[in-house]
Amino acid sequence: MKILVTGGAGFIGSHLCERLLSLGHKVSAIDNFDPFYPKEVKLRNIEKVKANANFRFFEADIRDAKEISAIFRSSKPEAVIHLAAKAGVRPSLADPAGYQRTNVLGTINMLEASRASNISNFIFGSSSSVYGDNKKVPFSEADRVDGQISPYAQTKRSAELYCKFYARNYGMPITCLRFFTVYGPRQRPDLAIHKFTKNMLLGKPVELFGDVSSSRDYTYVGDIVDGITACLDRKSQFEIFNLGNSSPIALSELVSRIEKATGKKAKIRRLPSQPGDVRITYADISKAKKMLGYSPKFDFDRGLSIFVDWMKNELAKS
Repeated sequence: MKILVTGGAGFIGSHLCERLLSLGHKVSAIDNFDPFYPKEVKLRNIEKVKANANFRFFEADIRDAKEISAIFRSSKPEAVIHLAAKAGVRPSLADPAGYQRTNVLGTINMLEASRASNISNFIFGSSSSVYGDNKKVPFSEADRVDGQISPYAQTKRSAELYCKFYARNYGMPITCLRFFTVYGPRQRPDLAIHKFTKNMLLGKPVELFGDVSSSRDYTYVGDIVDGITACLDRKSQFEIFNLGNSSPIALSELVSRIEKATGKKAKIRRLPSQPGDVRITYADISKAKKMLGYSPKFDFDRGLSIFVDWMKNELAKS
């Protein structure tokens, strides 16, 4: 199958491209190298796949509808996996308009190009942040999601609704996947596991914001890729699935687990809570298990061990 992946040089996207190529698909990837973190990092992410004859890369911006249409004409995809987005809850508070342009308008551009090209399958990478500060746990796809507490979360929910509109009005098979706190090799440098592990290994302070009893449903990137690829043969009109590990870990416990994995004691710096942060994320994955055969293979300590080894290798190179 010919598959177009947006955000293909990013954390999840690069792992996904590797998996798709290993399955025998022809992959075209788009990335605009957003300066949220260095371009050199993303270039390293795709070093392996760039040599593959079945891989094509386009440096492009999903906000540019004409550029996206040209890429569709050139690559002729049969399926689209749309992961590109401006990332991060806290940074979105400072740039809500920028997040709207990329995450909502960019998604509309991808949907329009897919509709014009008669795409047989459109998969959208959403986020657990759409649940907001949900008091009901675990979070189910059937829950009301009208309480987002950051512009990032709001843009992801808006993009889901556009996906629903295109599915129902144009008959496009569309799947929205709500990712829960993904970690693993190549994880974005702004995320907690990356920052905490790096700082512990370097003997630098670990900054903890707010209540250390807050918890997240950390999900290994390999399990997320399993969930995405399980959607490739789906032909239903519109579905939403949670992809998580369904096993939340408190912030205080996260620090202890990383201390054990690194063999280093954290130097803690306590700071006030940050706007946009939620108390808990916790995925009900029963729907994904039933309809996708999704079953996480990586418990947290196993995934963390792999990540710590990767981080040690990265630090040794610098």
